[in-house]
Amino acid sequence: MKKEFTERELDRIIEMAWEDRTPFDAITYQFGISEQETIEIMRREMKPSSFRMWRKRVQGRSTKHSKLRTDEINRFKCSRQRNISGNKVSKR
Repeated sequence: MKKEFTERELDRIIEMAWEDRTPFDAITYQFGISEQETIEIMRREMKPSSFRMWRKRVQGRSTKHSKLRTDEINRFKCSRQRNISGNKVSKR
């Protein structure tokens, strides 16, 4: 992987990857990394058992993959989630 991230950015990427309703496209939009690069980060930063559990859960999940979503859902986020602003890290 070519990009270097701060600890805070890595935490946010992992948090977004764990969220069931945040698709990989949202991570790509905010951080400029592909789904495969997100998976590599998760593999590197998590315990092996946690990674396997996460990977099993998101594989094929329609909410994580925009192409698997119905046409009715045309947003990156859950309607109850704050707006994605394009900032690299959300304000806390």
